[in-house]
Amino acid sequence: MTSTRLIHKVGVGAIEWLYAHRDGFRLEPDVDPEVGFLERFKPVGELALICKVLFREGVAGSHQSHLARELLDHAWQHTLAGGRMLVRGQRTEPISPIPFEVYLPFRELGYSQPELERAARLNHRLLGYAAFEMTPVRRLGLSAFQRRFGLPPQPPEAELVGRTWLGRTPEPWTVEGHIAYAITHTVFHLTDWGERPEGLPPPVADYLATWLPVWLDDWLDLQRWDLLGELLVVDACLPRPTLDERAWEGFAAAQRSDGAMPALRTMPRGEPEEVFDVIYHPTLVAAFASVMATSRALTQLAHAPA
Repeated sequence: MTSTRLIHKVGVGAIEWLYAHRDGFRLEPDVDPEVGFLERFKPVGELALICKVLFREGVAGSHQSHLARELLDHAWQHTLAGGRMLVRGQRTEPISPIPFEVYLPFRELGYSQPELERAARLNHRLLGYAAFEMTPVRRLGLSAFQRRFGLPPQPPEAELVGRTWLGRTPEPWTVEGHIAYAITHTVFHLTDWGERPEGLPPPVADYLATWLPVWLDDWLDLQRWDLLGELLVVDACLPRPTLDERAWEGFAAAQRSDGAMPALRTMPRGEPEEVFDVIYHPTLVAAFASVMATSRALTQLAHAPA
């Protein structure tokens, strides 16, 4: 089995890099309308989700947990201005689900913005909001977020699984980059980001258990670190994780000494803001994969024969 120390070290380095570069989580209020003000919210929402997982799993050390809380506070108070920027985003694009999706993990961690909550409840009643065109996996995620917020999912998640790529258990050789991300996020939504492995329907779990090792080998050989990290999370979300040794060793070796993780092959070059925009996601994924795999490794250790 892969060294738990190796897995944990990946996450520690990733959180340290994210904290050191926390100003990279920025908004662009004066951006050209054609680009879209809400585009910069995505990194902030992903940060909150990963920190929520870190606290939930309870395997981070005190230093890592402290940095994660500082990251959240910085994102909420400075990047989102106490949630006021989310309200501004909702007013800019009234039926966009993005402000609600970014807000939910913050809310689950104790932050509050009542005006945005009122907007979320209002939007939930609008036909235009329900008709907002999305891919099946995106719609599945929004329904899961509605459930977690306390609203009836529209439509129910059970109706959406079969519409996703993964729900159809496709031919494994047709899974390329874009499709692979749809597969990983379907798993994240069905399991509430790893909290409920039982949320995977048995046929889907069996399909993944069969083909995930092949995909891990493929993306490792291609040095697609961002996608490999997400697939390592999928492994940790399965009822019986493998904690693939070869994949984890390759993933850890790709991480830079300061904790940053490249998205593809090696680190990009350019202006600091441009580099951050390329590598923040694989670095967040590294933290996510590390926390999930560390938690599963400790569970396996606790149940191992004496």
